[in-house]
Amino acid sequence: MSSSGTGDRGEDQASPVPENTAGEPRAAEAEAQPQRERPLVIIDRRLLWRDSLARNIAADNPGTPILTYESSEAWARQSDEGTPPEAILLNIAEKRIDDPPVEQEIKRLASEFAPVPVIVMADRDDLSQIVKALECGAKGYIPSSVSVDVCIEAISLSLAGGIFVPASSVFAMRHLFETGGAAERPLAGLFTDRQAEVVEALRRGKANKVIAYELNLRESTVKVHVRNIMKKIKAANRTEVAYKINDLLPDHPSADEASNIDDPDPNGKRRD
Repeated sequence: MSSSGTGDRGEDQASPVPENTAGEPRAAEAEAQPQRERPLVIIDRRLLWRDSLARNIAADNPGTPILTYESSEAWARQSDEGTPPEAILLNIAEKRIDDPPVEQEIKRLASEFAPVPVIVMADRDDLSQIVKALECGAKGYIPSSVSVDVCIEAISLSLAGGIFVPASSVFAMRHLFETGGAAERPLAGLFTDRQAEVVEALRRGKANKVIAYELNLRESTVKVHVRNIMKKIKAANRTEVAYKINDLLPDHPSADEASNIDDPDPNGKRRD
């Protein structure tokens, strides 16, 4: 009896416990479980580039999950469509924003994932390309010539609601306004904005290191621009670039005259 009574009391005491508390542990666990971190998505067809960038960003932001894909299509196939991304970094490399497939992809990502910022990364830093990217809905434009630290700060700025564009392009825009527009820039149709700046520096006899400093570029990037400029006007060397450009701009001083005007002597005084 006593045994049976104990069993009955045990059953009576035990039976309400699951009814009253069955949901409580699960609710408590749900409250205690941290929210899933939103990932940063990197889309870049080049495996080495996207993995390297992901590792650098992860080292600076250890708590942020980073997902990398070779294309938007690969992301769509592999995505679980659960947690939306925190930001999308789309590296178009050497492609142009005004290429229809690129333009459509930026517009689609910006529209489909709004208000998630879409940040474009590209090898070009032409002002026209940057403006086109922003018109497509991008919240930032990062040229591949910047450092990883600048890239990370640009992503942070976009996450905070800002729009990142390279300072060099802003300076180019200021120069455009100051000179009264493209009609007064005879080299605009032949060279990109950045190449035109490098050409002007070459005309003044400036070294690559000086050009890189003044235009906020890497010296290796300046060398690439110089090679491309030489190809465009079929020049064999830097000196020939200067003279050929002077032929295109007869109203400008010659390369030698420009060099004498702008290059200070060792005592810091300009040559007369």
